[in-house]
Amino acid sequence: MVRDDGKKTGSSFVIMFFPFGIKDVIDIVLVALMLYYSYRLMKESRSLNVFIGIMVFIIVWLIVSQVLEMRLLGSILDKLVSVGVIGLIVLFQEDIRHFLYSLGAHRKVNNIMKLFTRKGNKGEVDKETIMPIVMACMSMSRGKVGALIVIERGVMLEDIVETGDLIDARIDQRLIENIFFKNSPLHDGAMVISKRRIKAAGCILPVSHKQDIPKELGLRHRAAMGISQDSDALAIIVSEETGRISVAMHGEFQLRLSAEQLESILTKEIVTV
Repeated sequence: MVRDDGKKTGSSFVIMFFPFGIKDVIDIVLVALMLYYSYRLMKESRSLNVFIGIMVFIIVWLIVSQVLEMRLLGSILDKLVSVGVIGLIVLFQEDIRHFLYSLGAHRKVNNIMKLFTRKGNKGEVDKETIMPIVMACMSMSRGKVGALIVIERGVMLEDIVETGDLIDARIDQRLIENIFFKNSPLHDGAMVISKRRIKAAGCILPVSHKQDIPKELGLRHRAAMGISQDSDALAIIVSEETGRISVAMHGEFQLRLSAEQLESILTKEIVTV
């Protein structure tokens, strides 16, 4: 502000009024959502302290470089930030992979994709594939034989198959029960079913670190939850302690299933195996 004699007044600071429109509101909301989902992701993966440390570093960096305008320290922090992005990608590659998969596997996204990939004829449910699985699970449930069966769907599970022993046999009730028999060398691992075939057994699955999994559920359930989080696979669990049958799908459990409920889920979710 300038007086009539051309001299600046004491309040010579120019206050800039930035236009604030709908795009700015959307921008703020999107940043808030990004931070919120990043917080949730880090909390589930037990990396919350790392996330808080990163946020503190970013705040210090902004204060030093933008508010205090410390050139030397600001330039050092700028270099650390530019290099740190690559370090964060390496450090949190599994979390980033899980986040991107969750984004792509979201039901609304899938519904949109189906509009472009929908075929004229829907696949028919193959009872010859489903019923041996259901009957084997019921038999193992009565005998309290632990089992973990992973059914591949859209996402290929070749990396999981490679951790076990290749079988490549047709789906058969007796074969499934023999694989999970207590004295079988493959009974502790997971069976992978792909394209109407028992692809492999004794496979190792990623274990979920979700905090809200009930404590009475064991390692099989955590492994089933892990594969359902990392892929669109459906995992069937037979508890060795209780004999109860559960299904893990889309990162959620369906517990204490009857034969009819299990058959209904497989019929609904598995068109082509």
